Amino acid sequence: MFLLLFIFGLFIGSFLNVLVDRIPRLETVIKGRSHCEFCKKELKWFDLIPVLSFLSTRGKCRYCRKTLSLLYPTIEITTGAMFALTYLFVIFNFQFSIFNLSYYLFVISSFIVIFFTDLKSGIIPDRIILSAIIVSFIYSLFINPQSFIVNLICGIGAFLFFIIISVVFSLITKKDAMGGGDIKLAFLLGFVLGFPAIIISLYLAFLTGAATGIILIIWRKKSFHKATLPFGPFLVLGAIISLFFGNFILQKALFFLGY
Repeated sequence: MFLLLFIFGLFIGSFLNVLVDRIPRLETVIKGRSHCEFCKKELKWFDLIPVLSFLSTRGKCRYCRKTLSLLYPTIEITTGAMFALTYLFVIFNFQFSIFNLSYYLFVISSFIVIFFTDLKSGIIPDRIILSAIIVSFIYSLFINPQSFIVNLICGIGAFLFFIIISVVFSLITKKDAMGGGDIKLAFLLGFVLGFPAIIISLYLAFLTGAATGIILIIWRKKSFHKATLPFGPFLVLGAIISLFFGNFILQKALFFLGY
């Protein structure tokens, strides 16, 4: 099952590549054959085999020989690995059911699209966030109703927390602290993770975001006054780490504090 989900994840990752590419360009993701972004040549079935097609052409389009982005196999492999890890997460944390597994695979897929879309195009797609919120609401109401109110409060709390940060930062610097997508994503993360996982998630997001910003400034890739980074990838990274390893991190933190 572990291996099957990894392979299944590779093929889902191929579809997520389509979402990452087309959503920012406002193109349909249902209709239309996949094509080379350079020569627009429609791709054959053997051009769409996850990872293997990329390796067989040495990372170039089979028709125009333009170099393709490494994001394509990266997203496919990432999705495969996350699907396999999600299976282990469900096994160890829930009574296994197809509903639990399907829900968390959907959530992880949404996180992956948000991560790479923001990284590549600097936007967090509303349709992905809204879809994930709707599915999470349905799952919580029918499969895990005892946690619905707590998760809703966590979502609203994270949402308001980000609004306050954005307003205060804007008043002080006269600049936008973060986009609306980050604020809406905070609500989704709060609802999905609940308490205390959302606290761990946001702490990790701010920590890794600040560390990355400092490193880029030191390397002179960014100036201090003009340093801007998409925050969505750090929020997603923090959420995934908190989702899979939040309990372990919390136990170690409490032990370190003497509790």
